[in-house]
Amino acid sequence: MNVMHLSAECYPVAKVGGLGDVVGALPKYLCEAGINASVVLPYYDRKFVQENTFDLIFKSTGILGTKTFEYNILKEKNRTLGFDLYLIHIPGLLDRPEIYCYPDEIEQFISFQLSFLDWISKSDQKPDIIHCHDHHTGLIPFLVSHTIAYSNLASIPTVCTIHNGQYQGWFGWDKISYLPAFDLNKAGLLDWGNCINSLATSVKCCWKFTTVSPSYLKELSINSNGLEKLFQMEEAKGSGIINGIDTLVWNSETDPMIFKTYSLDSVNAGKKENKKQLCKEFGLSGSKPLVVFIGRLVGEKGADMLSEAIASCLDTYKGKLNFLILGSGDPKTEKELKDLPVKYKKQYGVYIGYDEMLSHRIYAGADFLIMPSRVEPCGLNQLYAMRYGTIPVVHKTGGLKDTVIDLKEAGGYGLSFDDLSIQSIITVIGRACEVYEDPEKMSLIRKKLMSLDFSWDKSAEEYINLYKSLSND
Repeated sequence: MNVMHLSAECYPVAKVGGLGDVVGALPKYLCEAGINASVVLPYYDRKFVQENTFDLIFKSTGILGTKTFEYNILKEKNRTLGFDLYLIHIPGLLDRPEIYCYPDEIEQFISFQLSFLDWISKSDQKPDIIHCHDHHTGLIPFLVSHTIAYSNLASIPTVCTIHNGQYQGWFGWDKISYLPAFDLNKAGLLDWGNCINSLATSVKCCWKFTTVSPSYLKELSINSNGLEKLFQMEEAKGSGIINGIDTLVWNSETDPMIFKTYSLDSVNAGKKENKKQLCKEFGLSGSKPLVVFIGRLVGEKGADMLSEAIASCLDTYKGKLNFLILGSGDPKTEKELKDLPVKYKKQYGVYIGYDEMLSHRIYAGADFLIMPSRVEPCGLNQLYAMRYGTIPVVHKTGGLKDTVIDLKEAGGYGLSFDDLSIQSIITVIGRACEVYEDPEKMSLIRKKLMSLDFSWDKSAEEYINLYKSLSND
């Protein structure tokens, strides 16, 4: 079976968040399971592209409104990622270094989708399944089903995975000319809220859609930035498949980015050495519990609460713990975190930005990872943390609810809280400090965490079953 994944991100080619991690890992595991999976990305002028070899396998022209553009299909020559990687290069449009935030982003992603469909409709590359990821590729299910230009692709099943339903790819009806001719009676399939909504279009027109956790599937019917009614209507088409992690990349026994590698049997000594070096780097004490946050500093992640929560915890539990923050995002939140009073200096460290190596070192050296997310479709950080024996401390929402069992429950291994408030964070951090004071309990929890299986194997099998249920074979 030939499955083509379309996405705006794919680690290590181009990554902003969890979307990139998923698309960089899932196809590899599908290939190992016997599926011929490949990834199609926009061309980005970034390190991976510059350092690897690509062959030009196809070139043609496309039409975007009244303008004609040239596009090139490039294939990575050495299958470096464990699957075939294709890049769509459009001079002047898809040839830039950044992934998002260009003023002509709508034109970029529409031309990306049109080029993909033009290519497979004219070549021998027709897949058995087209798997679209998030709104950046959300028009594909409509285009293959309802446009004249791609009618020869209409029998190909389409799957849409929603990684974050808050972002939907809206644009005005004034840009409808960007799309190839279609029966205007079908225009309602594009519309939601009096504009063209790419994510809504995908949900309406795809054969099946998935979310990145079962709980997030339920939450979309309650909170999806205006699409709640749509998800209620299309519930039968949806399924929640929890994300996995790439256990070759996230492996404390082999990770070249951490200070000292360690196994389940040597977790205590290994984490102690990693923590010692990490705390030395940030001027913190290695004898106190280290609570960390890694991620985007945005409201969805609860990052706007961090500065007040950290100050309150440090005041409440005087001298009993340290905090370390790695992330970037909202300028106001960044400033608040950088400007925490000097009195917290020896108990608090912050790195504004993102550093892949530092993130690995933090996972390996931390005792607890705090995730006060308001919205968390799946969450990968808690899975990475557990892989390194770091205890997750999470708000019970989305995938965090599905992957973290509180210590108070049978088989528990993490800490969680229901009410998202400063007081709830203070209380749960107090619980973390109590756990830390019991070395034997910490050791047992760490070993439990590292023995959990959150690899892609099980999730890949669920995707394969979904594909087979749709396949024309």
